[in-house]
Amino acid sequence: MSNAKLLPLLETDAPELVVPCCPPLTERTFTAEEAERTARMFKALGDPVRLRLFSAVASHEGGEACVCDISDVGVSQPTVSHHLKKLKEAGLLTSERRGTWVYYRVEPSVVAAMAQLLTAR
Repeated sequence: MSNAKLLPLLETDAPELVVPCCPPLTERTFTAEEAERTARMFKALGDPVRLRLFSAVASHEGGEACVCDISDVGVSQPTVSHHLKKLKEAGLLTSERRGTWVYYRVEPSVVAAMAQLLTAR
């Protein structure tokens, strides 16, 4: 029997970036704030390495991935850390340190919000 406890996910440094809340593109014109927030999200995903890392985390078993499990994307470990930091700053990922490893998970509302944004009504 283990005494290990799961820790709550860490909050992002910019909570206003966590929930990309925008209407579908066909519903109305974005406000300036919505456009800024959405542009940061898509800019972060506009890099192929970041998109691969985001995909690796999103598709990983259990909904979270240790950095040690997703770092094989063709760049050095410091570069992986840089890209993961950018994804966190954009509000796309959250992280939790467990011992020496950092575990990442997709911010729960992100995939649904991106789907809603691109869905025509």
